[in-house]
Amino acid sequence: MVTLPQNPTLLITGAAGNLGGLLARHLLAADVQLRLMVHKTPVSADLESAESTTVVKADLAKKATLARAVEDVDVVVHFAGVLFAPRPEKFLPVTNTQWFENLVDASVEASVRRVVLMSFPHVEGPTTIASPATGRLDRSPISVHAQTRLAEEQLLYTKTEGTETTPVVLRLGMVYGDSVLMVDAARWLARHWLLGVWTQPTHIQLISIPDYLSATEAACLLPDVEGTYHLGDERPTTLQALLDECCQVWGCKKPWRMPLWMIYTAAALTEFAAALLRKPAPLTRDFISIGRVSYWGDTARMRDELLPELRYPTFQDGKSTLLHCSRRPVP
Repeated sequence: MVTLPQNPTLLITGAAGNLGGLLARHLLAADVQLRLMVHKTPVSADLESAESTTVVKADLAKKATLARAVEDVDVVVHFAGVLFAPRPEKFLPVTNTQWFENLVDASVEASVRRVVLMSFPHVEGPTTIASPATGRLDRSPISVHAQTRLAEEQLLYTKTEGTETTPVVLRLGMVYGDSVLMVDAARWLARHWLLGVWTQPTHIQLISIPDYLSATEAACLLPDVEGTYHLGDERPTTLQALLDECCQVWGCKKPWRMPLWMIYTAAALTEFAAALLRKPAPLTRDFISIGRVSYWGDTARMRDELLPELRYPTFQDGKSTLLHCSRRPVP
């Protein structure tokens, strides 16, 4: 059984990002020491000034900078990467794969006890509630985001085999709630009558912010956690139905139903403009490719080992979090 010491030290990469920042803020109330790794973007002021946190600067592209970041760390939780940039097929094989390999190598050399990789069910390609994702590593997903994340999972298991470092992969369903970046973007688009979605139903699995945080905290701190866990709720829906209900909660018009070619064209134009102006690309063709994949993960291990009961078992139970989200679930 792998047991962590009292008051363990957790390193969170990408702590200045969205889900990484939410987890860091959630763990301020836990009995842990937080080491928040940043590269260019600083963490929020409340995190930097918290008594239990230390900010460390490192560059995943430069392995030599990672030794100090992982020194005396018990658990590494990896979020960091490049997301909103044009032509992800050019940079993701480096930022998602080579950079993560640097982090795993440094963690193994430092005898970090556990490395937790944040992933998603899309790495197994199209899945359904009747034939769910189960933790397989031998699939061939269509999007570059999923291909490179699958490569990260494979690297983690290969590099930690026979070492003191335990691999943990958390495959997240779509996280929803107030302050989730993608949800906030959809709300902004909806309020400006710009939100659109393709007509063909895409089945998805969701998880609320409080349940994502509780399950991830358990994966970081509970003893004897190892392997792949799918984090999700208990009722499938479609992306189209989700956006319709979100718009109803926000008091906005339902999203436009658009032909797929039009959405891909908009993504291509967005990428072209972003590359020309050297700006972020909030929409890419690869985002559309991964977004079109229906997915469902088998959550049996999550319920058995991490989170026996969800605070919000279905979206109907949790959709109020779209308006207000508690930072830490009530016990």
